[in-house]
Amino acid sequence: MQQDKAQKSKTRQQIAYELDMSYSTFKRWLQRQGISLPKGMVIPAYQKLIYDKFYNRISG
Repeated sequence: MQQDKAQKSKTRQQIAYELDMSYSTFKRWLQRQGISLPKGMVIPAYQKLIYDKFYNRISG
């Protein structure tokens, strides 16, 4: 499922919405996970990292 979501660059707001959280919560979650994103759009490689960590947190 998460691989289908990571096909094109997205904004942080778009990813937060997909993960059903506010943008500010998403920023805090990224910080707690130790994920530092470069400025600008989030490329698919970083999206995969985000989705993998998020969905592993839910299932594990």
